[in-house]
Amino acid sequence: MKNVKVLGSGCANCRNTIRLIEEVAAAKGAQIVLEKVEDLQQIMTYGIMATPGVVVDGTVVHAGGMPARSKVESWF
Repeated sequence: MKNVKVLGSGCANCRNTIRLIEEVAAAKGAQIVLEKVEDLQQIMTYGIMATPGVVVDGTVVHAGGMPARSKVESWF
């Protein structure tokens, strides 16, 4: 099971990134725990300067803008 965090303020790109991750994980049959992190202090601990950011199993894999579907598929 993968632990996935989406870092961001709750903007449209953040919400769409969450939706995309859920869709891709379901399509691939991947089991994930998806967490939305909106606290700015927590987001800053990951060292990203643009949101949304995505963290998979403790590693930042994306920052700034919505990731491409192919990129999300590579995480699973």
